[in-house]
Amino acid sequence: MTILPTLKSLTVAAAILASTSAFALAKDVHIGVWAGGTGPNDVYRLDAIEIAAQQLQRQASLKGEDLKITVEKKAYSGWDDFKQALTLAAEAKTAPNIVVSGHEDIAPWSQAGLIVPVEDYVDLDAWPLNGIYENLLKIASYNGAVYGVPQDAESRPMFFWKPYMKAIGYSDADLDALPQSVQDGKYTMKNLLEDAKKMQDKGLVQPGYGFYPRTSNGPDYWQFYTSFGGTMEENGKLVFDKAAMTRTYQFFADAVKAGVTKKNHIGMPGDQWWKEVATGKAGIWDGGTWHYARLVNQEGLKDFFGNVIFTLIPAGEGGKANTLTHPLVYLLTAGHDKEDTDIAAQLITIASEPRINALHAVKSAHLGISEAESEVDFYSADRWTREATERLLPHANAMPNNSDFGKYWNIMWKNLEASWTGAKTVDAAIGDAESELKSTLGDKIVIR
Repeated sequence: MTILPTLKSLTVAAAILASTSAFALAKDVHIGVWAGGTGPNDVYRLDAIEIAAQQLQRQASLKGEDLKITVEKKAYSGWDDFKQALTLAAEAKTAPNIVVSGHEDIAPWSQAGLIVPVEDYVDLDAWPLNGIYENLLKIASYNGAVYGVPQDAESRPMFFWKPYMKAIGYSDADLDALPQSVQDGKYTMKNLLEDAKKMQDKGLVQPGYGFYPRTSNGPDYWQFYTSFGGTMEENGKLVFDKAAMTRTYQFFADAVKAGVTKKNHIGMPGDQWWKEVATGKAGIWDGGTWHYARLVNQEGLKDFFGNVIFTLIPAGEGGKANTLTHPLVYLLTAGHDKEDTDIAAQLITIASEPRINALHAVKSAHLGISEAESEVDFYSADRWTREATERLLPHANAMPNNSDFGKYWNIMWKNLEASWTGAKTVDAAIGDAESELKSTLGDKIVIR
C-alpha cells in the first residue's frame, strides 16, 4: 500500500531541507539542553543529543559544509530546582534550546509561550519519529498539536519481596502466576494488605514495613485512584469521582490502621527508603521501572529477580489493574533563532533513533519509545526492559495534559495526606477536596 505524504509533512520536510542549506553559514552553533529528574543512570537524556550532534556534523561534512555544534548539557536531579531555573532563564532570555521534562508541563508551558510545537520543525511522518508509539505521541500533544517527542517511557509497578511471599505460603508456581493473577483482577488491593499483615505477623518485617509506598507526592498516587475506578479526565474536562477517591483515601487510611504502613511515612528521607527496600526491610512497595537500575547499580541488590517480583498495580473495588506511564519528552523552547531551533529539532530526531534511545532505556531501566526499539538486540536481550515492556506498558494510562491538572493534583494530594496521617477523616478529606475543587476550578472539573 502506498501512503501519500500529507501537505503538512511536505511543508515540514521542505522547511527542514531548506534549513540544511544554511549550515554552510552556521559554522558554530551552541545548543543548550537541560533535563529534570536526572541522576547518574539517566545521562543519555543529555548524551543522546551530543551523539546526535556528532552524527549531524559528520553528515554536514560529507556534503562539504562546515558545521560545528557545541552541546551544553545541564542535569537537574530535582524537579523544583529545574523548573525554577528554567522559568528564570526564560525570563532572562537565556533558556536552553531543548528541555527534557514531564509531559504534564506541556499544557502550562505552551500557554505561557515557553515552548513551541515540535511538529512545526520535524517530520512526524518520516523515520524514526513515525515509529514512535501512537499513545506516547498523544501524551506529548496538547490542543491539537504535537509539542514534544517522547524521550522515554516508563511504568510504575508493584514490587513484592519474594522470600517473604514464600514465607507466608506462596510457592514458586504461585509467584510465577502472580503477575497474571493481578492482571486478571484475581489478586486485589485487599489481598495486598492481607499479605502485608501476614509478613508482619510472622516477624518478617517490622510494623509499618509491610506495605511501603512512595514517601512523597508523585504521579504514582493517581494509579491508585484508577485502580479504585477513578477517571482523571473525560471529554477534555477534569473528573473528580468522589466514590473512587473515597476508596483511594480509605485504602491508605486502612493500611495505617492495620499497622502495615506508618502514619508518619510521608516525608521520610528518600535515601533511607531506597536502602530499606533494597535490603528486604520492606515487604511490598510501589515504584517505577527505573527503580531497577538504582536498586541494582546504586543500592547493591545484585540478585534482583531472585528477590523481587513485579506486577501491575492490583485492582481495587470498582476498578482494574493498571499502571501509570509518565514519559519525559524533548521540548523546543521559544525565543531562539529559527536556524538554531531547526538544528535542535534535528538533534531530537536523531536522538530518537532506536539504537540511540535503547542506550537510555537499558542504562536507566526505562522503556523504549517505539516498536523498532524493542527489536534492537541490545534492548531485547536485557531481561528487565523486555519483561517490563511486555508486562506493564500495554496497560498503562497517563495523567492528562490539562493546564488545570496541577491545581487538581495539589488538592487531591493535600487531602490524601491529611486522611493518611489522621489529621482528617476520609469523609472530611473528600468533602474538603470537593469544596476546594469547586471554588478553584468551577466548571473546569466534573464532580460526580
